[in-house]
Amino acid sequence: MLIAGFPAGPWGTNCWVVATGPGSECVIIDPGKDSAGGVEQLVSEHRLKPVALMATHGHVDHIWSIAPLAGAYDTTAWIHPADRHLLTDPMAGLSADSRSLLTGMGGLGGPAVFVEPDDVRELGDGAALELAGVRFDVEHAPGHTQGSVVFRTPYAGPEDVPEVMFSGDLLFAGSIGRTDLPGGDSAQMLASLAACVLPLDDRIVVLPGHGPQTTIGDERATNPYLVDLPDAVSARAGGSEHRGL
Repeated sequence: MLIAGFPAGPWGTNCWVVATGPGSECVIIDPGKDSAGGVEQLVSEHRLKPVALMATHGHVDHIWSIAPLAGAYDTTAWIHPADRHLLTDPMAGLSADSRSLLTGMGGLGGPAVFVEPDDVRELGDGAALELAGVRFDVEHAPGHTQGSVVFRTPYAGPEDVPEVMFSGDLLFAGSIGRTDLPGGDSAQMLASLAACVLPLDDRIVVLPGHGPQTTIGDERATNPYLVDLPDAVSARAGGSEHRGL
């Protein structure tokens, strides 16, 4: 199995490329700003053919390059229906600080065109997608945005890793996603963490939307936002280490 990733853009958003192996079809997850070059390099290096683009949520730092890449590779884009509007109206999900940053970068114009790709399909909670020969189990995980999801896929490799989770901005190494942006909700975030993270096998590798990879076991043992779940984290949720927008 081939999983390759790189941080891209001013927010350091992790873009992931997933395939069964070199010379096969692939899926691109969370192609944010300035990710097109990194995707092109991985596709060329491993002789891959992109067939799908998947968004863990609709914030602009995760979907900036979806339309350009969908056009370049003639691929299908997948996003939860609650965040679909952000494909064409990314300002609706931004903080004031992020709006200021984008203004300093020349706004939302330039090479990125915020329109829906020709083929957009909606992700449903509990869906099991077979894309590029890889299974992706979809779980709706609102809190960071109303349309946030996580993807879990079986890991075929020599390591003792049963699955990989692409957690988007639900869970980071040592922290969780912020809930103070439009569409964010701290109570929903805690419920999503309790439902989508706590029941999982400690050996599962977490590939987040920002920062280094981790495991469910490490986060269960050390992440301050998981230690007290589901009883008493609500008072702390507003103080999470903000990453992304």
